[in-house]
Amino acid sequence: MSITRRLFGNMPDGRDVYLYTLKNASGASLSMINYGAIVQSIIVPDAEGNLGDVALGFDSLDKYLQGHGSMGDTIGRYGNRIGKGRFTLDGVTYQLNLNNGENHLHGGPENLSKKLWDVEEIEGNGMDSLVFSTFSPDGEENYPGNLNVRVTYSWDDDNNLTIRYQGTTDKPTLLNMTNHTYFNLAGHDFGTVREHYIYIDADVITPVDAGLIPTGSYLPVDGTPLAMTGDMSIGEGLDQMDTCPQMIPAGGYDHNYVLTKGCAMAECASVYEPTTGRMMNVLTDQPAVQLYTACTTNLSGGKGGAHYGNFSGFCLETQHCPDTPNNPQFPGTTVLRPGETYDTTTIYSFRVADTEEDDEE
Repeated sequence: MSITRRLFGNMPDGRDVYLYTLKNASGASLSMINYGAIVQSIIVPDAEGNLGDVALGFDSLDKYLQGHGSMGDTIGRYGNRIGKGRFTLDGVTYQLNLNNGENHLHGGPENLSKKLWDVEEIEGNGMDSLVFSTFSPDGEENYPGNLNVRVTYSWDDDNNLTIRYQGTTDKPTLLNMTNHTYFNLAGHDFGTVREHYIYIDADVITPVDAGLIPTGSYLPVDGTPLAMTGDMSIGEGLDQMDTCPQMIPAGGYDHNYVLTKGCAMAECASVYEPTTGRMMNVLTDQPAVQLYTACTTNLSGGKGGAHYGNFSGFCLETQHCPDTPNNPQFPGTTVLRPGETYDTTTIYSFRVADTEEDDEE
């Protein structure tokens, strides 16, 4: 294992931004920048042992300083949407800044992904880590409480990316963090993810209105293109969009799945890409996951000059349900109080398909 660091660019105020690369014994690697604690690349082998980058991103800081669809970002204070940006906590109503029509998305226009985070490098035996930390003052984006956040990204010799989110506050507040990496297991510049197969351990989604805000109910996915059973490609599902009213407002998949495992630490999703044999398993202690298929993405100047268009990647954002503060019937709570520690872990595990049984046949 090794950790290297190089200058990636400079903030408008002159502060340095660095690219950190964690490389394991096989040469597979994770690269991140301390602006936004952003995942810039994930390089892993395919079934033939060929290394390839499976995370969409950019080669220059300037692209990340512009609108980039939250590509690779560490998201907070609140991942996903809060309806009309409004919630009531302990009898006090807060109006958050709006940045998604009449709604609040991913913590607002100046969220945690807009910060230059402090970084601590930790080298270990078979696993290295980057510990990112930052501070969000009371009233930022109109959230209450001085918030201290620490997010640890670890990369090991088995190609596991482990993300541990931690936070403390001095006033009751909300916290619901996630990571917004766009994956394409065929390669970041392959084109689309239509040929990927996804399994999600969920029987229901939280259906949404035209603004993608949950209605407060649950909708069974069985018998619809929203059923992620692993035996239908993303493209096959997208081709059925007109038969599924929930997919039309999003233009594809942008849905919150309520996990049958609840808040136990367990596998919640898996993805398979047949042309490379790459697989990705997702484990989390969160009660939900958002599947997003880059439905509106149209970004030029990606790594190596790649153009990222519609369906060029997918996100699996582990989380509490969108708009949970206004829907107490949803599982868990996003309220963080003084004396408590927000502490949650998600693992993205990269593998290749086991073809030994097929070879024997």
